[in-house]
Amino acid sequence: MSRTALAGCYVISLRPVGDHAALRRAAATQGARVLALSPWKLLPRDDDATRRQLQAALDCERVLFTSPAAVRAAQALQGLSARPGQAWLAVGAGTAAALRRAGIDDAIAPRQMGSEGLLALPALRDVRDSRIGLVTAPAGREVIGPALEQRGAGVVRADVYTREPVALPARSIDLLRTMQAPAWLALSSGDALQQAMAALPAAVLRIFLRARVAAASERLATLARERGFADVLVAASASPRDLVACMASASMALPRLPVPT
Repeated sequence: MSRTALAGCYVISLRPVGDHAALRRAAATQGARVLALSPWKLLPRDDDATRRQLQAALDCERVLFTSPAAVRAAQALQGLSARPGQAWLAVGAGTAAALRRAGIDDAIAPRQMGSEGLLALPALRDVRDSRIGLVTAPAGREVIGPALEQRGAGVVRADVYTREPVALPARSIDLLRTMQAPAWLALSSGDALQQAMAALPAAVLRIFLRARVAAASERLATLARERGFADVLVAASASPRDLVACMASASMALPRLPVPT
């Protein structure tokens, strides 16, 4: 695959404020630039109630983290250590790596990163009458908790950080408004997509919907199509490397759709 398969393209990132670096690096390997369109910023919680919730979650037989940010926020509240017989799980490779940096060497992560892959792990198949700690944020990974409860588990939730909506960057909106270069959307969060779309001016939203989409899962791909995107592909995972690899492969192998007028 050419290392400049995306030369001249923009990759639109909906990652939180200050969290675009990994996608920038991945995009640069294929000659693309990142257009940061953060709909929110992450704020760690630091209060007694959150500490109590976190301790209760960490005391469970299985402890599940939904993002690297959840690991960092939890570690800021207290040290992380696994007890004998306890299973620690991560939604993807990035979260597992964050757990290893925090001292949890045996965190389990699915090959197919995301909620669907996580729920398919053997460690979460037979969970009836067990307690599972879910370390996350409000409105984060809302598929996981209900699915585990349907399997008969008791979910002990600790929301260790929050997502605070922010105004979309004016510079990015202006760039979208006049964009002539091909654009890809790196889609790893349905909530971020809907937050961004609700905040875009109508004229800019029409341009935004022309972007090709590399979605981190079939569920997100379906959401993108429902929201009006015409050209949607599914990447191997939510990692920046896999999202960009999906874009690069498609750019080399498939003709571009005509741009709507």
